[in-house]
Amino acid sequence: MSLHQIYVTQKLPISLEAAWQFFSSPHNLKTITPEYMGFVITEKHLPEKIYPGMIITYTVTPLLGIRMSWVTEISQAQPPHYFIDEQRHGPYAFWHHKHFIKEVPGGVEVSDLVHYRVPLGPIGDMINALYIRHKLKQIFDYRFKKLNELFGSLS
Repeated sequence: MSLHQIYVTQKLPISLEAAWQFFSSPHNLKTITPEYMGFVITEKHLPEKIYPGMIITYTVTPLLGIRMSWVTEISQAQPPHYFIDEQRHGPYAFWHHKHFIKEVPGGVEVSDLVHYRVPLGPIGDMINALYIRHKLKQIFDYRFKKLNELFGSLS
């Protein structure tokens, strides 16, 4: 099983505080997730802000309309600069997602670094090459577009 990586970055014309306010609220996850993913937060007592040790439960429909549960933990958070979420249960054999926010002239740069492993060994790697990696790119492309709609872009 190979460890795969995705890295995306985007500049937004907002303050560091505004960026942290948005990205540290689990309530905004649905806003930046494509509708076709069927993203539904199932956590009954969802706080306004993330914190280390926080568990977030949700369901997604990533493949062929099959609903899957996903459990993530916010393993680290250093406001307002970064946080890490890690899958505890879900569709991946391994999922580690770092979110970085840093000030740049005129706004902030937000970056995501995801390391993931798909199940099923070599078959999973083939499925990743044919389908999963492309789907993840679509999700991050949607997010990029949605954030530009919400906040504008900083070239």
